[in-house]
Amino acid sequence: MNPAGHLQHQGNMKVLIPTPLRHYTDKQATVDLRPGSVDDVLRELTARYPDLRKQLFADDGRLRKFVNVYVNDEDIRYLENEKTPVRPDDTMSIIPSVAGGSIAAGRTKLRACRRSF
Repeated sequence: MNPAGHLQHQGNMKVLIPTPLRHYTDKQATVDLRPGSVDDVLRELTARYPDLRKQLFADDGRLRKFVNVYVNDEDIRYLENEKTPVRPDDTMSIIPSVAGGSIAAGRTKLRACRRSF
């Protein structure tokens, strides 16, 4: 077991699943997969969780533009994109971009929001 208490198989790497996408991964926060390229890992992830595919890939098979992927906190767009190698013990994060919201005319203050975790 790793320090977070998740079972990790020898030689696998870890994919961190953000909260909005956990619905598609049986509520799993992390998924252990075989290393390879980012594309290999994402394809294996979506083979395991087919409903996740439409969230990550466009109809033409390309990674959606609003999906950001990081390997060990490094944005793959500044590495080798989907060809970026992922090695055993690496951590890959999927971060969907969040957009939206509005500010009412004339409002200059933001209200704090309390959240309980």
